[in-house]
Amino acid sequence: MMRKVFPLVLALALMAGALIAQDKTVTLTGYMIDNSCAANHATDKAFATWVKTHGTSCAMMESCEKGGYAVFAGDKLYKLDDKGNESAEALLKATKSKKGLKVTAEGTVDGDTLKVTKLTEVTE
Repeated sequence: MMRKVFPLVLALALMAGALIAQDKTVTLTGYMIDNSCAANHATDKAFATWVKTHGTSCAMMESCEKGGYAVFAGDKLYKLDDKGNESAEALLKATKSKKGLKVTAEGTVDGDTLKVTKLTEVTE
């Protein structure tokens, strides 16, 4: 009986470990952009440079705000979840930056979405 149960217990333990590993917290530093502008410019060759100069006033426009936000970090675009979008709106309203809002985002990655636990502006 024990020989039959052990492989099952081992398999369940490995599956649980894999699920826990997926929820690993990450910290990303990059530039925040609204999803609307990101969709229009993400395939541009100069996107990585352009996102650093994206105007915060553009990101605060109603049409851009409705689409939500993303963080471009390490040559990848991470869309923010609902909590992240709320934090992004608050940062945009509070920032003195006119262009290229640099942020540090903490959370867990699910596909191309970042489930945000903390979003802060990087001031240099």
